[in-house]
Amino acid sequence: MFTGLVQTTGIIRGAEDVGSGRNLLIQDAMLPEKIKVGDSVAVNGCCLPVVDIAEDTFAFEAGPETLQRTTCGDLRANDRVNLEFSLSVGDPLGGHFVTGHIDGVGELHLREDDDEWSICSFRVPRKLTTQMISKGSVAVDGVSLTLVEVQPEHFTVQLIPHTLSHTTLGELSPGGKVNIETDILAKYVQKSAQVERE
Repeated sequence: MFTGLVQTTGIIRGAEDVGSGRNLLIQDAMLPEKIKVGDSVAVNGCCLPVVDIAEDTFAFEAGPETLQRTTCGDLRANDRVNLEFSLSVGDPLGGHFVTGHIDGVGELHLREDDDEWSICSFRVPRKLTTQMISKGSVAVDGVSLTLVEVQPEHFTVQLIPHTLSHTTLGELSPGGKVNIETDILAKYVQKSAQVERE
């Protein structure tokens, strides 16, 4: 479980297709000492287990399902990625509940920069916007954001200066692909409503 508050960013040092999966090697100078093989890390919002650690790099294996649902297959050497290490019992929850299970891929189609702030609009499949409401939460590449406007096939968020400078979202330009995870509470509400109608 994660919060959507990115703790650091890492650099892709290796991305290799292996069979139907993909191996990723990520360098992070802030790699916490408590991380060990088998622990989960959100990489651009996608929960991946650490399979190897060496000094300031750690390795992941992304399977076919992950590659189909996320942008992990698009990552290349020298790309920067958002990183969040999983919650421990008793940790503060500053964002919202984020599982690291990506629901789909979105595309930035409009960005308006206003001084140090940015307003971004993302195109997403219609089935995802049914789980969104204005002032609710969404995770974009692992970043917990508040929804400003929700339309059938796109949503809008406002990015503060800290988010723009401390995550990869500040580097996004129209056409850029992102991982989207809707609010888990919205999923349960939607499922409950469907059951009641049946």
